[in-house]
Amino acid sequence: MNDVALEARARQSLGASDDAIYAAVAEALAQRGARGRVVDVGCGRGRLRDFLGSATESYVGVDAIRYDRLPDGIAFMRADLNRDPIPVPDRSADVAVSVETIEHLENPRAFMRELVRITRPGGWIVVTTPNQRSLVSLGALIVKGHFSAFGPANYPAHQTALLDTDLYRIATENHLTNVAVEFTGVGRMPLSSVRYPRALSSVFRRTLSDNVLLVARARA
Repeated sequence: MNDVALEARARQSLGASDDAIYAAVAEALAQRGARGRVVDVGCGRGRLRDFLGSATESYVGVDAIRYDRLPDGIAFMRADLNRDPIPVPDRSADVAVSVETIEHLENPRAFMRELVRITRPGGWIVVTTPNQRSLVSLGALIVKGHFSAFGPANYPAHQTALLDTDLYRIATENHLTNVAVEFTGVGRMPLSSVRYPRALSSVFRRTLSDNVLLVARARA
C-alpha cells in the first residue's frame, strides 16, 4: 500500500477511541498491578497514556502516521502494521497495548504474535476491538448483512471482525496465560446514539457493551 492510501485509511479512525475503552484498559491493568514500559501499538493521538497515569514509567507509541497533538513524552515510531514488524526489540515491553487496532489489520494472528514477541516474560498484553456480540452489532448483521462497525462507511479502515471467542483462541494459540475476556460495560442502544443506563450495561456486559477486551500475560 502506498503512503497516501495508508494515511487515508489511518485517518478514518481519527486517532482516538471512546474514553470508556481507555478507562477499561487502565482498570484492567491496575487490577493486575501491571506497570513499567508501555508500548501502545496503534497509539493514535496517545490518549491512553493519561488514563494509565503513574503506572507508566516510559511510553512508546507506534502507528502508521503521527497524529497532530501527540503528547510530549511519547517516543513515537512509525510502522505499517500490515507490512512491518512492530519496531521495538523482543521482550522489551512490560505492557503491550493495542486499542481498537486489530480490526484494522489483514492478519490478526500475525499481529498477536508480534505483540507476544515484544512483551517480556510475565508482562501483560491488552487488545480491544468492537464487540460483535452486542445487540447493536448482531442487529446490524441481521438487518444490514454486516456487523455495526464493518459497514461501507467503515471500510477500508475496518477490515477484520473478531468475536470474543476468536480473541480467546488467538491468545491460547500463543500460549498466553491468565487469559481473560472482558467488556467495557458501556454501549449504545440499537438505532440510537443514546447509551444504556450504566447500571444495566454493567450487568449484561457481553450483550450491551460496544467493545471487548482481551487481557493476557506472556508466559514466564
